[in-house]
Amino acid sequence: MIKIRFNLLAAALAMLAAAPLFAQLPTFTPVTDAVLANPDPADWLMINRTFNQHRFSPLNQINKKNVGQLRVVWTRGLPAGTQETTPIVHRGIIYMFVPGASVQAINGINGDLIWEYQRDYPKGVNPQAARNKNLGIYEDMIYFAAPDGVLIALDAMNGKVRWETKVDHGGQTAGGMLIADGKVITSRTCEQSKRENCFIAAHDAKTGKELWKFFVTAAPGEPGGDTWADMPVDQRAAGPWGLPGSYDPKRKMIYWGVANPNPYTRLTRHGRHDAVPFTAPVNLYSNSTLALDINTGKLAWYYQELPGDDWDADHNQERILLRTRVNPDPKHVKWIANAVPRNQERDVVVTVGEGGYLFVLDQESGKFLWAHPFPYDDPNINMNHIDLDTGATRVNPDKLFKKDGDKILGCYHNTRGLWSIAYSPKNNSLYVPFHDQCLTMTANLKSKAGWGPRTGAMRPGADPKKYSNLAKINLATGEMSVIHSQPQGGNGSALVTAGDLVFWGDLNRRFRAFDTDTGKVLWENLVGGMVMTSTITYSINGKQYILINTGEGQSVSSGPLTLTRDAMPKPIRGHNSVVVYALP
Repeated sequence: MIKIRFNLLAAALAMLAAAPLFAQLPTFTPVTDAVLANPDPADWLMINRTFNQHRFSPLNQINKKNVGQLRVVWTRGLPAGTQETTPIVHRGIIYMFVPGASVQAINGINGDLIWEYQRDYPKGVNPQAARNKNLGIYEDMIYFAAPDGVLIALDAMNGKVRWETKVDHGGQTAGGMLIADGKVITSRTCEQSKRENCFIAAHDAKTGKELWKFFVTAAPGEPGGDTWADMPVDQRAAGPWGLPGSYDPKRKMIYWGVANPNPYTRLTRHGRHDAVPFTAPVNLYSNSTLALDINTGKLAWYYQELPGDDWDADHNQERILLRTRVNPDPKHVKWIANAVPRNQERDVVVTVGEGGYLFVLDQESGKFLWAHPFPYDDPNINMNHIDLDTGATRVNPDKLFKKDGDKILGCYHNTRGLWSIAYSPKNNSLYVPFHDQCLTMTANLKSKAGWGPRTGAMRPGADPKKYSNLAKINLATGEMSVIHSQPQGGNGSALVTAGDLVFWGDLNRRFRAFDTDTGKVLWENLVGGMVMTSTITYSINGKQYILINTGEGQSVSSGPLTLTRDAMPKPIRGHNSVVVYALP
């Protein structure tokens, strides 16, 4: 059966190579719930390949012995615009959100265009600024969150619209998307002091009908409603706009992260820095992990990593699900819950936030297990205490803005942004590209956001030659080792494979393969622009490919480019392209 399938695919792709643009695929194999839960290793069906967000590929044709032979097999230019997306791949066809807010289906062997969906956007919508993180696929449809606030289902064979529905006022395009249990689950950003777009929504994948909506800022009378003090409900804002959540098909539960509350400072939100407590819960459900029932959208549990954020230290990255022995080592872990039995196998939720910190929670209950400042413990960290009995986090009072004009140096800031990290089940290790970067920020009550100016800064005492790094973290013990360091920043996603390789690219146009054990650079290639998020692998006819996008993100790129301007040549900005590699 496998050989027949590959032969049919080869014939189909040969037809596509000679077909006119905007052709229809000759055949299409639907993507079912079962396929999403257990995808073919040849495919890449969601932003991090699997529901548990591991970013681990079982493909091993490219390995430590032969990776040095990798060569570029095709490239493809892309239009101008923000590039923060990760493609998906099914049966040799790449489906990609394209800068400028269109969608393309591309031949995975040679990069030829099969079809393209382009939308006419209303006046006032800037499609070049759309920050879409990923597309979705289910049955025979491709799902796209457009920057005019419309959720669209496209026919996967030809790109024609199957259905569309208005969801919000344009916020969803900044967020990630998860397709699970026949539902399209989307997140979005929300404007300063406006609650209306601060929600996660589920729509029926076949019809577009809204099934449920969960507002991530609690209203008066709801659980957590009093954590905003007397702020009017319509001004309670915190966006779930980052990387999409994970899903557990057995528990029927999704796990999603929420960003900082806004305006950014307590002074602007509440009038005083001490108008709300220093200890969680504060401004729920900002900077929290949410566990939501996928059928109803009801909250099962939450855990707040950073209460009453003053610094825009988002915790809106992916939540990684895994089973591990829990035995945190006090030599490597700052906070360990008092009630944690040692050496037990547990299902856990793991996250590393943009503002630092590695958290490990019990997946069933949301109880705190252990955490550590990430990447390093430092006197300037913005959250410096966790109650080891309750798991409640507390902000560092010394880093709060107490009056207008206060200037603070706080850690961390964009230490990891909207690139994805990766987990290898082969060695129970998490691979995290990070910046050793803090933040200088001034409170400004004249500003709507509550700050100005603000900029990334080197951590006091840090080595500028080790500004950008690749960390390997043992998730049983918490031991972290930095396996690669360099002065140039990076916004590329990590990818780990069964070939015992970690792939990662930087802002200096270097794309590299590392040994998963030692971090030794085994292969390197220079590309035309900055490597941005993306980094996936797929297979066609038994041949493994590695894909990256080049381009430029928005805020997460600016700080690293400023801090590393003396460590690399003038950056190549706005160079949007796809680059694909394979063995000879």
